Amino acid sequence: MKTLAFILSLAVLAANRAPQPYDLIIKGGRIIDGTGNPAYFSDLAIQNGKIVAIGRNLGPAKETLNAKGMVVAPGFIDVHTHAENVTSLPDAENYTRMGVTSIVVGNCGSSAPNVATFLKQVDGKAAVNVATLVGHNTVRSAAMGGSFDRPPTTKELTQMRTAVDNAMRQGAVGLSTGLIYLPGTFAKTDEIVALAKVANQYDGIYASHMRNESDEILKALDEAFAIGRGAGIRVQVSHLKLGKAGWGNTDKVLDALRLAREQGLEVTQDQYVYTASSTSLTQMIPSWAKEGGKAKFKERLNDPAVKQRMINEMNKNLELRSDMDYGYAVIARYADNPALNGLTVPAATKHVKGDDSLASQMEFLFEVEAGSGASGVFIGMNEEDIKTFMQLPTTMFAADGSCRDFGKDVPHPRSYGNNARVLGRYVREIKAIPLEDAVRKMTSLPANTFRLRGRGLVKEGFAADIVVFDPAKVRDVSTYDDPHHYAEGFKHVIVNGVPVIRDDKRTGKRPGRALRHTGPPR
Repeated sequence: MKTLAFILSLAVLAANRAPQPYDLIIKGGRIIDGTGNPAYFSDLAIQNGKIVAIGRNLGPAKETLNAKGMVVAPGFIDVHTHAENVTSLPDAENYTRMGVTSIVVGNCGSSAPNVATFLKQVDGKAAVNVATLVGHNTVRSAAMGGSFDRPPTTKELTQMRTAVDNAMRQGAVGLSTGLIYLPGTFAKTDEIVALAKVANQYDGIYASHMRNESDEILKALDEAFAIGRGAGIRVQVSHLKLGKAGWGNTDKVLDALRLAREQGLEVTQDQYVYTASSTSLTQMIPSWAKEGGKAKFKERLNDPAVKQRMINEMNKNLELRSDMDYGYAVIARYADNPALNGLTVPAATKHVKGDDSLASQMEFLFEVEAGSGASGVFIGMNEEDIKTFMQLPTTMFAADGSCRDFGKDVPHPRSYGNNARVLGRYVREIKAIPLEDAVRKMTSLPANTFRLRGRGLVKEGFAADIVVFDPAKVRDVSTYDDPHHYAEGFKHVIVNGVPVIRDDKRTGKRPGRALRHTGPPR
């Protein structure tokens, strides 16, 4: 009896003992959980980096964040970045300031050469979670020793397959291609299928910057779908858009995407919400002219007939765009002459050569390519296409940017404002899509598509990646002329249960994790 009485007394003491406090409670917010379902009001409790309770009167917490009048949502997931420089800019402040808590790098065919090493470098050392694709251009360059316009030998293809297999085993989420970039532009479809089959063995995804995004986009889509079918792999169309030469093909693009899905191919796409793209100025020069590297390019420039062939092809491309010159292109970063950053190509040409004729502009572009190269911003998309593509249920939002060194160069504003622009302009002002659907496209859709398990929802047991924002105030401030401004309206941003933005101030914490894909071999 004494033993029973002792046990009962311990039970009474345990029942009367004050409950252990949660690490963090977010109180008074309107939760948009990432499913696309309507918002609801509730509190949210976090413990050990996980969401552990959703409800009212949850009890004490070591820290409470006020979310009254705010939306509480899963942290945004940007599946198309070039933010490998998160290793040197680990605060990734341009991303966290617009609610992004997880990024996928390794897009457009270019990735870290060793996935295991890269993921080790970022694990627990960045403010955001980081996943990576393995880049086709990266493995092709390593296997073939340069940018060559030929198919790989059997030995080289085996080396490429092995590299993709190793990357997938080390945690890559899939394979990416950049088929307008060297050396991927020289790859045939069957080469890519062979590598995509390897990624598919681990339930990876195939993410493609296609060969064309304007006048021949339908042919490019057909190739992407053929790779998906040939490898049995899921397909992600990178930064879906229509360049100026392809305007008017919107309905045909929609039909192609719809038909592919109806035929059983799992196709999704990402999008940035600006009418300008950004890439290297080298893309204005024909790929064949750059085959073999800088030395070969300079040799071709010194051959009048070959140089004229380049010029003729560049003129034809301008005609397709209905442009008279390169006034649509603005220099974002030119290491050889930073004074030209922010100028259009004609303005930069006049600064360097004294005149801005088309012939001089082409000479300037040749000189840039023969030197260190440059990146640019290119005006060329249609606002109506942006709205149409974002309304597809399979579209997710991704900035196609990198971690920005605040104040340096004149980069595309999307790296600072893409998610905020979706919420401010396209949800609140234009009402192109509902708020709940916009959040779904930034959270559960990318998490499910890229197999980032346990993320993308406000749900008990899921990782506590949370963004708290004011839907009436959220907006992008960055512009093409003056890009270095952080987005506004994001009060708190939490990564793995740790605030990285608290009351609109950076905390300096870096709780991000390497998101290693764990798909088993099939």
